[in-house]
Parts: sequence; C-alpha cells; structure tokens
Amino acid sequence: MSKRDTLLIRQARILQPEGEFISGDVLVQGGKIREISPDISAGATDADIAVIDATGLTLLPGVIDPQVHFREPGLEYKEDLFTASCACAKGGVTSFLEMPNTRPLTTTQAALDDKLQRAAQKCLVNYGFFIGATAEVLPDLLSANPTPGIKIFMGSMKGDLLVSEEEFLDRIFAQGDRLIAVHAEDQSRIQQRREQFAGQTDPAVHSQIQDNQVALLATQLALKLSRKYQRRLHILHLSTGDEAELLRQSKPSWVTAEVTPQHLLLNTSAYETIGTKAQMNPPLRSPRDNEILWKALLDGVIDFIATDHAPHTLEEKGRSYPNTPSGMPGVETSLPLMLTQAMQGRCTVAQVVNWMSTAVAKAYKIPDKGLIVPGYDADLILVDLNESRPVRREELQTKCGWSPFEGWTLTGWPVVTIVGGQVAYERGRLHTEVRGKALTFDKP
Repeated sequence: MSKRDTLLIRQARILQPEGEFISGDVLVQGGKIREISPDISAGATDADIAVIDATGLTLLPGVIDPQVHFREPGLEYKEDLFTASCACAKGGVTSFLEMPNTRPLTTTQAALDDKLQRAAQKCLVNYGFFIGATAEVLPDLLSANPTPGIKIFMGSMKGDLLVSEEEFLDRIFAQGDRLIAVHAEDQSRIQQRREQFAGQTDPAVHSQIQDNQVALLATQLALKLSRKYQRRLHILHLSTGDEAELLRQSKPSWVTAEVTPQHLLLNTSAYETIGTKAQMNPPLRSPRDNEILWKALLDGVIDFIATDHAPHTLEEKGRSYPNTPSGMPGVETSLPLMLTQAMQGRCTVAQVVNWMSTAVAKAYKIPDKGLIVPGYDADLILVDLNESRPVRREELQTKCGWSPFEGWTLTGWPVVTIVGGQVAYERGRLHTEVRGKALTFDKP
C-alpha cells in the first residue's frame, strides 16, 4: 500500500481547520492532499489506488513533536533514529524536531549534515534537528541549515552545551534572527541546592533541588534578553505555575512556550509509585502547578505540547538517586494521553490537534503541515475515539522499553499513520520501508 502514489481514505470523520468535523473522503496523490469531499467515487476501484476504509475512525493531522532526544549518534543503546521513528509512527507522530545533545554534539554544519543523512536512511517519519549553542558563538550557529533554530541549555547540562552565564547568553541573543529555544533552569541555584540536599537518596528530592525558583529565574532571564533584542524566543517544557503566571502577565508577541503531557498529568506523587522513572528535567511539580499549567494551555498562554522524549534504559533508571539519569520516553503515548483528556471533557479534540500539530507548524514556520486542506502534505492519522486500551510495556516500540504511563487506559490510539501519503503504521503493523523527509523552515 505504501508504495502506491494515490491513496483514498473513505468515510472518515474529518477534522476541519475551523475545528468542526465532516464525514467524507480524502484523496491523496503524490504525497499531497488533493481533494476532500463527501464522496469521491471516481476511480476508487482503479488498481493503482489504495483504499482505506475509515468508517468509525477520526482523521486528524499528524502530530509534530517539537522536542525529542533520539540519542543518535553516540548513545544508540538507549534509542536510535529507526526505533524512535517507529515509536513515532505507532503514536501518530509524523514529524519531530530533535535536540543537539548527542555525541558528537550538533554544533556544526557537519554534525547537522550527518544527522540528516542518518535520518534519510532510517526514519519512518519527517525530521528536523536543532543546532546547539555553546558559550563560544561558533560560526555555524548562525549559518547551519536546515534547522528550526538554536537550542540553549541554561541549566541541567554538563560540558560545552551548558550556557548559564548572562554574559554568554547575551552574545547569542544579540546575533542573528533565528529562533532561540531555551531549557530554562538556573544552573547556579541547582548547584547550591545540590549541596544543600547532598546525601539524600529519595528521588522525590529531585523536585526540591530543581525547584520552581530554579525554573522561574531562568525564564525571567530569557525573557529579559528576548525583549532586549526583540529576539524570537521559545520556552521549552514549561513546568511551573510561576512561569505560566509570569507569561500571563507579560508575554511578548514573539515568544511562545510549550508544556509536556508529563507536567500536565503527573506530579510529585508519581515518585511514590514509579520511583526514579518519574525523574526528569525540569522535574515534576505539585498538583497546583498541574492546574495552573492546564489553565494556561487552555487560555493560550502556553502555545503547544511537546514530549521531551528522553529515553534511558531500565538498568540506568534502576540505580539509586542521585546516580540516575533524568528523562522519560513519550512519543508513543502523547496523543492518546491528550485525546483521553478530550474525551473526558477537559478540552476538545480540535484543541488537542492545535496544540500538537497546527500551532507547532505555525510557530516553527513549517510549510504545508498541521491542517487537513487541499495542497497540504498528507501527514495524517486515523484514530479510534471509541476504543480504549492500556499502555502495555510489551507493545512499545521505543528501544528503552518502558513508559511512565504503563497501565493507564487511554482512548484515541492511532489505527493508521500516513507520512507523505505513505502508510507507515496500520492496525498494529509498521511499514518499515517507509521514509520521511527533512523538514523545511520558512525564514523569520
């Protein structure tokens, strides 16, 4: 099916750009959406047309996950581009933006080109890669392409990618005009509090060491520099109610922010049930933070959702704190997690799609993605909103083989995932011969 040029999706419940649904057919040709109509019957029996019966299923734009760590090159024992993209396809993620903390670091055009070449050979879905900032403003930081932007680790990082001093941050914000995405945690406060809590082995102390103030201080600094230079800023994985309220009070029009499903749906109580599997950066917060983040997302203060998929092996996660790495997988579960919230009435399906696809494409200026309209790329997913099933470890495609949401019963699992008009996943089967394409990014 995936090798045919023409695909007809029949009798789906189709999400329209305005947020309404219609029942009908979608014709895909050459990787593009060509026609949407209540009934496309002409040529439906042609041998060159692949037909998907979507009766009872809902058709949505493919998810664009704008923050993942897929570990290749250098850390493939945790994850690699092939296994991660299989997990994406199974989870309805048709495009991803990956971070630069691989080995070697993605700080040069050569390193970026290497990742692009690897992805072209291995990825079932579409891909893009951030360029990483260092304290020394390397020439390729301003010229490397294609990239969605510059990633700055203001904290929770070691080595060259840690840029925590305002002097060095100011130099990066002052040069060029490409988007800057920040991991906003204050490294000096983290170091102080690590000394304060030294010797404690309860993983719950992680949320005390990297407390709300750690995040707020860094976000305040990033906003200060963004205003100083009118620089396009994106705040990655916003985790605290304090930051959300700061943005609510004064958010420049050129600033966007994201939140993860983990920070919406998990909190510090998760340490009691899943231990070090709950450890991530920035850490899980309080139930109060959950509620404020939800309100900010619903009100548009937070713009969209990312997973921060950051896999580690079960062996690594099984060590005692603080010798455990921070991070958890997420690309397979993010969409059903959020659709479950929609089915429970906390938001709408249209809002989920905006947060996980449309708004991401708009913020990163990714052309022809995020909507189901003629002329757009045929990155599409069919989900079943009438069926629920639990997250099972044995069904996961991520190489790390676990999820913090194991045992949760979710609604809205993808039934079919289509990437550029090719079926990459269908009813439990991955089409591993499918390959995505490098994403392009319009200029600011």
